[in-house]
Amino acid sequence: MENTGEIRNKILEVFAEKYGSSEGARVFFAPGRVNLIGEHTDYNGGHVFPCALTIGTYGAVRRRDDRALNFYSMNFEGEGVIASSLDDLKPLEDKDWTAYPKGIIWAFGEKGYTVGSGFDIVLYGNIPNGSGLSSSASVEVLTGYILRELYGFEGITNIDLALIGQYSENRYNGVNCGIMDQFAIAMGKKDNAIFLDTATLQYEYAPVKLLDAKLVIACSNKKRGLGDSKYNERRAECEKALSEIRTLVDVKSLGELDEATFGKVESLIKDDVRAKRARHAVYENRRTISAVRALRNGNITLFGQLMNASHESLRDDYEVTGPELDALVNAARKVPGVIGSRMTGAGFGGCTVSIVRNGNIDEFIERVGREYLEKIGYAADFYVVSIGDGPGEVF
Repeated sequence: MENTGEIRNKILEVFAEKYGSSEGARVFFAPGRVNLIGEHTDYNGGHVFPCALTIGTYGAVRRRDDRALNFYSMNFEGEGVIASSLDDLKPLEDKDWTAYPKGIIWAFGEKGYTVGSGFDIVLYGNIPNGSGLSSSASVEVLTGYILRELYGFEGITNIDLALIGQYSENRYNGVNCGIMDQFAIAMGKKDNAIFLDTATLQYEYAPVKLLDAKLVIACSNKKRGLGDSKYNERRAECEKALSEIRTLVDVKSLGELDEATFGKVESLIKDDVRAKRARHAVYENRRTISAVRALRNGNITLFGQLMNASHESLRDDYEVTGPELDALVNAARKVPGVIGSRMTGAGFGGCTVSIVRNGNIDEFIERVGREYLEKIGYAADFYVVSIGDGPGEVF
């Protein structure tokens, strides 16, 4: 299933098969995202630089007259139709994939937008699951967009959809995530990345002109769930480091510090590990600001160097890369035509993102794939991706 039209037809076919007919069903899409630089800065009040992708999650949906909710995913066919109800929304208790859409329905209610009747839905995602390309945030933003369109919640903006998605993931799913994933998906713009200050939600679009190069995602195929990874632990370490710094310096977040100021206050952090975590948050934020400036100046070489430095900081100071992501990045850097390569997403598995010159892409996939298989023992998957728009209806 490649193009949008084919996917739309197939998902409606499956909808008719599961729910009797596809009459009155509408099809919507929300993208996945990749973060080009600025990792683990979003909950530290720093800057991020993500973009939406042309791959993502599709949903065929139709309102019901009762309070029943029926979910079916073409990615989890073995689970069949999962039946639920608007009266069965229990934060922190759902353990299957329906916790993501159900969390959004619950969060809408918490924000004063009560969904009064249920729906039948079929989902299909062409983002690899657990890859770090935000399949869960894609489902969240997709569900929010669907609720707004189906139930006429006109006062909700796309930024609201991002905030509701984050609220839902924090409160319903128990993952203490920042705002970046949902924001990048809800606010995506073709051929642009989003330079977002996560402390203020001020953002601007920056055209990504790679000239004779493309973004290549390498998926490690090591599965990981954010909630049971060390993600929340890293966040707690940064919060503790910030509280120690604040005994002398009045700052709201690590993102407010530059390298020189951090050098003066680092000794306030009473633990070497926490100091490393905070150092990453501060330096990564400054790298992100420099990287966007480099891109605007047409200096793609410097952008790539900053991507490389980002990976090293995530490996050494934040310790979230692991053998799989390091193997992909180490292999990538040996291939001619690679401008920059780094892990992207939360880490502990997931993906790398590389900027690769067009003439070297086939060699990149072959060489990195071979070295990864030899070193790790199973294969990686590769995706040459384009930067796409945010959510919308598919006609």
